[in-house]
Amino acid sequence: MLITSLNNDRVKELVKLKDKKYRDNNNLFFVEGYDIALEAYKNNIIKELYVLEGTDVNMDIPVTYVSYDVMKKISDMESISEYYAVCYKRDENNIGNRIIVLDNIQDPGNLGTIIRSSVAFNFDTVVLSKNTVDLYNPKVIRSTKGMLFNQNVLIRDIELFLSELDGYTVYGTDVSNGNNIKEEDIPSKIVLVIGNEGRGISDNIKKLCDKFIYISMNSECESLNASVAASILMYEVNNK
Repeated sequence: MLITSLNNDRVKELVKLKDKKYRDNNNLFFVEGYDIALEAYKNNIIKELYVLEGTDVNMDIPVTYVSYDVMKKISDMESISEYYAVCYKRDENNIGNRIIVLDNIQDPGNLGTIIRSSVAFNFDTVVLSKNTVDLYNPKVIRSTKGMLFNQNVLIRDIELFLSELDGYTVYGTDVSNGNNIKEEDIPSKIVLVIGNEGRGISDNIKKLCDKFIYISMNSECESLNASVAASILMYEVNNK
């Protein structure tokens, strides 16, 4: 099947997926690009696959071909991709021993990078505060490079989540009153809290932290990007 009309009813529905409310109401999201679509395919979450006409497809799944103009219409990217997949949102799993909690992260690139790093450094679960940027924002998904499909991500009231945890050591970040991460003995069950890019961890969440840690660095550098700091901390925990 080939869709060429911009007024096609299916095209109109796909355009609506750019809206968070529509994604939430239908429990769907979309991904663009062969590599991310392939990861979605491997995880068996693709509902529909749309491919630019003339493109060879090596996935064993029904395909709808679309014209260049249609792909440009439904795409969220300036340079369109040959693959566009409508996917089911993933189910949540039980939390593991290594959890990273994100308190009001707002930049899509930061969230996507942290999710990608959490998989690389063997953190079992990512917990997002309800005011964190939308997990299924297209820029977040692209930044994960497909690792979103290999991670357990929860959206919670993190104050309630942390207060109900049992048996975990909760670490926040604090340069003034914390311990150097390289010198800290890390327990087997750990929660790492990363705060907002500009304001850090909110005061009510700080009160729920058991310990504080920091990354030693050149004094000329005042701070690190949230995703860089989170990635370094997860790397250090993974190598303890």
